[in-house]
Amino acid sequence: MAKKIVTPELPEKRAVFATLWETSRGRFVDEPHSATRTPFQRDRDRIIHTSAFRRLKQKTQVFVAHEGDHYRTRLTHSLEVAQIARSVARTLGLDEDLAEAMGLAHDMGHPPFGHAGEDQLDACMADYDGFDHNAQTLRVVTRLENRYPTFEGLNLTWEMLEGLVKHNGPLLTGENQIADLPAAFRDFSKLETLELEQFAGPEAQAAALADDIAYNNHDIDDGISAGLFTIEDMADLPLIGDIFRTVQKEYPVLDQQRTVYEAVRRLIGHWIDDLLAETRRRIAEHKPQSAADVRAMPVALIAFSEELERDQRALRAFLFERMYKHYKVNRMRSQAKRILAELFALFMAEPETLPNLWRQDAEQVGDMRKARIVCDYLAGMTDGYAIELHRRLFSMESML
Repeated sequence: MAKKIVTPELPEKRAVFATLWETSRGRFVDEPHSATRTPFQRDRDRIIHTSAFRRLKQKTQVFVAHEGDHYRTRLTHSLEVAQIARSVARTLGLDEDLAEAMGLAHDMGHPPFGHAGEDQLDACMADYDGFDHNAQTLRVVTRLENRYPTFEGLNLTWEMLEGLVKHNGPLLTGENQIADLPAAFRDFSKLETLELEQFAGPEAQAAALADDIAYNNHDIDDGISAGLFTIEDMADLPLIGDIFRTVQKEYPVLDQQRTVYEAVRRLIGHWIDDLLAETRRRIAEHKPQSAADVRAMPVALIAFSEELERDQRALRAFLFERMYKHYKVNRMRSQAKRILAELFALFMAEPETLPNLWRQDAEQVGDMRKARIVCDYLAGMTDGYAIELHRRLFSMESML
């Protein structure tokens, strides 16, 4: 006999502080409204159809793509973030489509080879205003993805651009100015209209914390699968050790892989429950009456509790030592950094070796602009393409 379905507690209508698509601030280039989709649904769909989004399937987070297809890529991570963000938004009465779109788009500016690739591109660009993946995401959606006849980029809504720019919180905090921001932010002519001194809207905040939930917990899965650490190594970690012990006690004969799956599933649930509880506490305290009120708050509305933040810091410290600094990962990082450094140096010295689309611009500008063009070209590559291109350009065997 089928069991009675328990309906989750969801708000009957949108929260008063949700972002309302009906009153969106619109797009910087006016377009006719869609008869079948809200502005935020169109944003989501435009992101999904981009080349940059498709290439995330072969861009890695920690491991390089050729190490195996079991590990998460930027694409699978982005899908996981979007799913968590949408669930949180639904529970809090926010705009689900906007939260989902934020989750899908937040990593579009990441270069190949994960954190190693970002570090190396920033080093290559040290004399040319640097590289920042969040700023590069803005550059991708406002300049590099040219798919429409009447404007550059995707012409996303104001709310979408604001959320992407403030993925890590307000950009201007009193200690820094516009001139201190990464170049890819400053190059966007409408940047100052995005209210940089305030927090992002609630949906963007939900997506940002969904990002934390996804990568913290799924790095546990990937790290164990790669043999970088074991379940027993995490025994003393607050929360994580307790969850694993509970699963092992309930299922003493369960194999390791399913033990990890079950523990990570419970950990994600715990993270989400904590976020919802802390956010509801802040709603009760600050009583925001609009999305504008959320942006103007002195603290973020969507947040984890102090206790979970402490547990999260302990997990990150563990992962940093046992995973991100593991010699196997360091070897991959070393290879990846050499590939990008050598490609960057080659294209700066010999821009005629760039594909025609990039070469036409790079040969006619000064070093500052040329470096940004080369950086854009490299940042858009997948792991596999960068590896193969480096082989073809630097290995004499490829010429035989």
